[in-house]
Amino acid sequence: MKAKLYHYENNEIKALVSEIDEFIVEPSLVLVFGENEIISSEMLWIDIKKKFTNSHIVYCSTAGEISGSDVKENMAVITALYFENTPIKTALINIKAYQNSTLAGQALASILNVEGLKYVLLLSDGALVNASQLISGMEVVYNGNIPITGGLAGDRENFATTLVGLNNLPESGNIAAIGFYGDSLQIGHGSMGGWDVFGPEKTITKSEGNILFEIDGKNAMAIYRDYLGKYADELPGSALLFPLAIKDGESDELLVRTILSIDNENQSMVFAGEVPEGTKVRFMKVNFDNLIEAASIAAKKSVFDFGELKPDYALLISCVGRKLILKHRIEEELEAVLDVFDATVMSGFYSYGELSPFTKNGVCQLHNQTMTITTFTEIL
Repeated sequence: MKAKLYHYENNEIKALVSEIDEFIVEPSLVLVFGENEIISSEMLWIDIKKKFTNSHIVYCSTAGEISGSDVKENMAVITALYFENTPIKTALINIKAYQNSTLAGQALASILNVEGLKYVLLLSDGALVNASQLISGMEVVYNGNIPITGGLAGDRENFATTLVGLNNLPESGNIAAIGFYGDSLQIGHGSMGGWDVFGPEKTITKSEGNILFEIDGKNAMAIYRDYLGKYADELPGSALLFPLAIKDGESDELLVRTILSIDNENQSMVFAGEVPEGTKVRFMKVNFDNLIEAASIAAKKSVFDFGELKPDYALLISCVGRKLILKHRIEEELEAVLDVFDATVMSGFYSYGELSPFTKNGVCQLHNQTMTITTFTEIL
């Protein structure tokens, strides 16, 4: 396996290595991460298609791009991946063609042949798709036997329109899945948040999907405002500092959920993922040093089974909330990951949600406010 990074800026694709070190054969998969305006450019699409004529090309809009240990903006980060013995199949659907995200997930998973399927990389619209339902629909087909990781497309700090594309110009509502087949590919994954929980455990007593109405029989928005104190008037933006931890019923692991919006008329809050009735919850607060340490722990978890091997490529998907909170310290979390991987090629983006199992054989979950890492290498 080989991985190469390119930057697209000033209407030009620039390799981060010398031309001598370019691919002899075309890469199997090309990942393009960038802001809406850049990745929706027809000029970019033409240039990439001209350079990678026979590759599968996936586009995903972001809230910031990751290139090595650097955070980039106003450009596209292009990652070309060549697999020697790992066949790839891709699939694309649009959420607007389905009644709900669960049915969309079932349809998407069914396109990829299960026989020989080793792993699925999922990149989804981050504004129109209920990612918890999407994953549940896919697991109906895969029955927990196929690991899934990935993330939700971003739109800087606008929280408006997100774009995904496959071998064509990206569009709103698209969901792309890349299936990897055979026994040569080794995949690792890790996801960590680093937030501190505080206050007593409470119970969600009224909710609908990802809309929260009541906690412990009381209005959830009123409780949230009490906990936020001086930050209450800055909702929903200040909610990035105080996400909600919900307990996963199967493992007692804590899933982090961030408020996307509030509805003052209905006195409700919309979260990025499901907040089921009966779920135990606790409030969380930021701990800057722990956020950075969590990135290192996620990296270590992602190579736990690699032994002496170093991954050839690491895909980093971190939450936009971490970027907004860490501010000038943002590259510290990338440096913490690089300290674990050393010479591994790294790229990725800041997202509206991260997708990964908690454990090696666990089912995929939607996370918020985490650093989520997937590592790749081929064993020939």
